[in-house]
Formats: sequence, structure tokens, C-alpha cells
Amino acid sequence: MRKLVLTLISVSVVSAGCTTATNIDEYRSSDRNILLGETEKVVVLGRRHAGEYETEAGFISCIGNKLSNGNIVSVYSEEGFIDQLYPWFEPRTAPLKLARMKQILQEPMISARIRSLDIRYMIWVDGKTEVTDRKGAMSCAIGPGGGGCFGFAAWDKVSEFEAIIWDLEDINEEGRVRVDARGSSYVISILVPVPFLARVQAQACDGLGKQLSSFFSKTVTAE
Repeated sequence: MRKLVLTLISVSVVSAGCTTATNIDEYRSSDRNILLGETEKVVVLGRRHAGEYETEAGFISCIGNKLSNGNIVSVYSEEGFIDQLYPWFEPRTAPLKLARMKQILQEPMISARIRSLDIRYMIWVDGKTEVTDRKGAMSCAIGPGGGGCFGFAAWDKVSEFEAIIWDLEDINEEGRVRVDARGSSYVISILVPVPFLARVQAQACDGLGKQLSSFFSKTVTAE
């Protein structure tokens, strides 16, 4: 029976007068790292099946860059993968469950195409960033002697994302990482607005990307 590992990580970052708190939950199907062969690649895809939001392409690109930075994981681009496998990974047809992915891979043309791209693992990312609370007010005016803005405005933001790692050869789930980043931003204005912005989505990308990277190791071949 495969071992389940749970890790909870909390990070607080104070920057430019703003506080961002990031919580990361990690689930692994094994306590051993995923070994990637020299030519094996990973593709990171954003789920966009929900009617009320879409996982942003820029966030998916950010996760891919974080994974690639350690020179352990070779990442195939989301756009290139979707183009190569059209229309099977469009929002309306993409497999949301592992059982559905298994059915799709039974199509010889699709499985052959994925093998030709050397893609071994697929990481599905689902989530969004939203404003949860707004406070304060600001007014701006222009007069004969000039103008300016006066007031104070504040808002809270939360980024919630989950990544699921699928092994496309063995058709199983290797693990999950969930990140929850929250922060408060505000603007103070006495003539000129001065913003203090919490970079919650950047923190979510950094936390999720680094934690996903920790799942993988590169196979070392003897010379």
C-alpha cells in the first residue's frame, strides 16, 4: 500500500507595509520523489471548465517557470500541448478525472502523440484570485489651483489554487498541493495616491511552484 504524506507549511511575508500569509497543504502518494528520465517532460495545464472563472494562463506560465528553474523538471508549454492535442484538452472536453484520462489514452492517436512529446506527467492547476473585502473611500478633484486625491482605501485578496500530479504512464495520481495566499492592500492619498499592494498571486505561484518542484528528482545515468 502506498504511503500518504501530509505536510502543512505556513509562510508570512511582510513587504512594503503589507502582510501576506501563505498556507500550503501537500499530499503525496509515496515518500519517495518522482524520478524523471532524461527526456521525460511535465506539462502544467489550467482547468477552465468552471463557468464563473478560469485559471489564468499567466499563472500557469508562472508555475511552469518555477518548476523549470531548478533544472530538474523539463516543462512543455501549455499552449503547445493544447495545440498538439486539439480538441481533447479544450475547456469543454478536457478530462477532469483520472478515469476519463485513462479512456482518452486508450485512443492510439492520442497516446502516440503524447509519447512523441515525451510527456510523462501532467499537472492540473485549478483556482483563482479574488477580492474578498473593500473598505474606505477616496475622492479626487481638479480646480483652478491644481488638484489631488484625498482618502484611504483598503481591500483584501485571496488566492486559492490546487495542483494535482498525474502519471500518464501508470495512470495514477502522484500527489496534490494546495496553496492559500491572503493579503491586505491599501492606498493612502494626500494629493498623490501612495499604494501598498500585497502580491498574493505571486506568493501563491512561488509557494505552489517550489512545492511541486520538491516532488521531482532527475534520474542520474552512469557515464
